[in-house]
Amino acid sequence: MKRTAIYASFAAALFFTACSSESNTAETTAVTSEAPAAATGEGETYQIAQDQSSVKWHGTKVGGEHMGEIKVQSGELTVNGDQLTGGKIVIDMNSITNSDIEDAEYNGKLVGHLKSDDFFGVETYPTATFEITSISPIADAAAGAPNHNVEGNLTIKEKTEVVSFPAVVTVDNGTVNAKADVKVDRSKYDVRYGSETLLGELGDKAIADEFTITFDVTAAK
Repeated sequence: MKRTAIYASFAAALFFTACSSESNTAETTAVTSEAPAAATGEGETYQIAQDQSSVKWHGTKVGGEHMGEIKVQSGELTVNGDQLTGGKIVIDMNSITNSDIEDAEYNGKLVGHLKSDDFFGVETYPTATFEITSISPIADAAAGAPNHNVEGNLTIKEKTEVVSFPAVVTVDNGTVNAKADVKVDRSKYDVRYGSETLLGELGDKAIADEFTITFDVTAAK
């Protein structure tokens, strides 16, 4: 089986996935309860800078892994003083790329498959979104370590699940930056290809349901 035998990892969607992964900054928990309302944080609205922001995906399968990036389409963060209080990110699913396959033909096949109805169906579902519902500081966080706990609604293929994770948030001189690794269970979003949860025993053709989305988002006044 060639290494390009589909990943799948924003979502995301970003950000996402013919695979799944591990990551070193965050862990998310997807919950099937009703999605809470978005945070109505007070403060100033900062617009996300697309050229300074990224959403990366990393997924695994039996005997391999794939990774790549998805562009941020738009979004905003709300800041009150030096505290992030809310925000929303829109991810352009049509922009999904792969970064680990050098052969142009196989790279294109993987990306095309990720965009197909087997995975993210980007023609029907061109965007994914993440919207913060709550955020709280982590007391005595070490420098460079996650300093906030974040919870929000992640929507992929018009299916919304609650995710929570630690994030590194900095607010300085009119700019806010937020970084986090979010583990996502693609089976909850009907991303079916290679999923043993949705399709049953697949042996060495199985692709892990969990994949990691890495957010690195910068916004300014």
